[in-house]
Amino acid sequence: MQQYLLSKKNHLTLISGVLIVFGFFSHFVLENVGLSEGALIIASILGAVPIAIQAYQALKVKVVSIDVLVTIAVIGAFWIQNYEESAIVAFLFLFGHFLEQRTLNQTRSAIKELTEMAPESALRQMKDGGFEEVDVDDVDEGNVLLVKTGAKVPVDGTVLSGEGHINEASITGEPVPVNKTTDAEVYAGTILENGTIQIRADRVGEDTTFGKIIELVEEAQDSKSEAERFIDRFSKYYTPVVLVLSFVVWLFSQNIELAITILVLGCPGALVIGVPVSNVAGIGNGARNGILLKGSEVIHDFSRVDTIVFDKTGTLTRGNPTVAEIEIYGDNSNESLEYLASLERESDHPLAKAVLQEIGETTFSTVEGTEVVKGGGIVASVNGHRVAVGNVALMEKENVMLNNKAQADVRRFEQNGNSLVLTAVDGELKILMGIRDQIRVGVKNDLQALKKLGVKNLVVLSGDNQGTVNVVARELGLTEAHGHMLPEDKSAHIAHLQQQGQIVAFVGDGVNDSPSLALADIGIAMGSGTDVAIETSDVVLMNSDFSRLPHALGLTKATARNMKQNILIAVGVVLVLLASVFFSEWMNMSIGMLVHEGSILVVIFNGMRLLSYKSKGNKEQEKVKAAPASNASMT
Repeated sequence: MQQYLLSKKNHLTLISGVLIVFGFFSHFVLENVGLSEGALIIASILGAVPIAIQAYQALKVKVVSIDVLVTIAVIGAFWIQNYEESAIVAFLFLFGHFLEQRTLNQTRSAIKELTEMAPESALRQMKDGGFEEVDVDDVDEGNVLLVKTGAKVPVDGTVLSGEGHINEASITGEPVPVNKTTDAEVYAGTILENGTIQIRADRVGEDTTFGKIIELVEEAQDSKSEAERFIDRFSKYYTPVVLVLSFVVWLFSQNIELAITILVLGCPGALVIGVPVSNVAGIGNGARNGILLKGSEVIHDFSRVDTIVFDKTGTLTRGNPTVAEIEIYGDNSNESLEYLASLERESDHPLAKAVLQEIGETTFSTVEGTEVVKGGGIVASVNGHRVAVGNVALMEKENVMLNNKAQADVRRFEQNGNSLVLTAVDGELKILMGIRDQIRVGVKNDLQALKKLGVKNLVVLSGDNQGTVNVVARELGLTEAHGHMLPEDKSAHIAHLQQQGQIVAFVGDGVNDSPSLALADIGIAMGSGTDVAIETSDVVLMNSDFSRLPHALGLTKATARNMKQNILIAVGVVLVLLASVFFSEWMNMSIGMLVHEGSILVVIFNGMRLLSYKSKGNKEQEKVKAAPASNASMT
């Protein structure tokens, strides 16, 4: 019976409101006091029933909730035959709860949008080669699936054949479609805007990136921050104190209406709802923008960060080394480049790819007698010539003489932050290449935005040589730069910064830097939904877009400010109302409850502002993106 009545709470609220209007109409228009009182009595009872049930359920678990205060107030007003007050207080409390839930549902729109994006069916290949539509839960790893134009990708997988543009906004927050061809990775919940592709299912169900995002956002929205836990403890003791205060006032004044009024005015509704709505809205904004904030506690800690430590490769830089400088010595440069390409084609070293990309199309020769020199490079025979490719130490070992110009070039290349690849043919230096990772576009502006948001120290830690790290730090205006750092060295440095009292965030790729991500106050992973990134870090930038970082920090600071504003509003309203009941003559139960419900809506709408939060950097980026689009439409 209790559950049935609670399920009809909105209906009871509506009927109670209609009866109150009818009661006042009967009193002032029809001048029928009996009819007016009857309507208000029924309205009081209907309104009090669901509130009393909730109060009873709270008392059963030894919690003195707001419902207990309101129930006592309504019964008290009814007992002293102030039916007008009892009916209005009950109606306003129920109506405020209705508006509160309705508005809170809107703040959870981000997770609702995500769940609605979840695919429900898939076209699975049968034994005869045809495709049948099945429920997405029936898809197993290794199944071959067909995705047509306009359909949602049902699983995380690899493109086997076909080509198309996929909108990955549900994963990365980036609305620009991404071209996918054979061997490309695709993610569940993304939409194939054009083309047709066949994919192999690699991860299904809750194991997909999309499934984990939904799970993380749901967990984050249900988690509680330190401020929320404090408010829970505060409310636990606050409501009994209001009851005692009301009893003491009645004991000394013998004015039961005054005592009941204090019960109504002391309701901490806005205080209880103010912080959760800010957290939910902040996390929802992050989810819409490809930023996973894993819980309310993360928001609190991230908003206080004053030092951000970066891994270099793949974070500040693209993670894709290219040849930045080249010097050719002697004649027959084409022949030397052919020998170099032939040798590098057989190497799995990261720099080899950059060398081959620089040389481009060429003739490859047979390589014989390949010898890998640990820490130096490769030596082999190509077309009867002894070819050595590697660093300066290898050249010394091969007795290759570097003239004054070559030595000066080496120093210059190193000062510019390059990794060196030298090529010698038959003991004579022929080619010097300087290879370095290129800094991400826009990173310098993003770092300036972080400084404007209050970050005092920007530190880079890298396993690369100190010269390369210094060049990056100098170009980006970083506070500190440390090279030759192993993973354990990075963790030790972060611990050292924390011992100095700094609140440290670490930004890495979520794989090699897992210890640092875990140790930092806030671990931020750059990664397109990799398992390690999601599980190890506190914040995930889903599309590895560095420009999301200032938005994430600005969002957490705005959310933290929003929480404080809501707490001040809630506490201020209670203090003003309690002061008014003692020092003014206009305050009564109805006005007090009306102001209370108004304050609840104020803190909710204040929290909802976070859903539309945009950092200055994001606004400028949107303008830049919009400009080419508008220009294209004019051509």
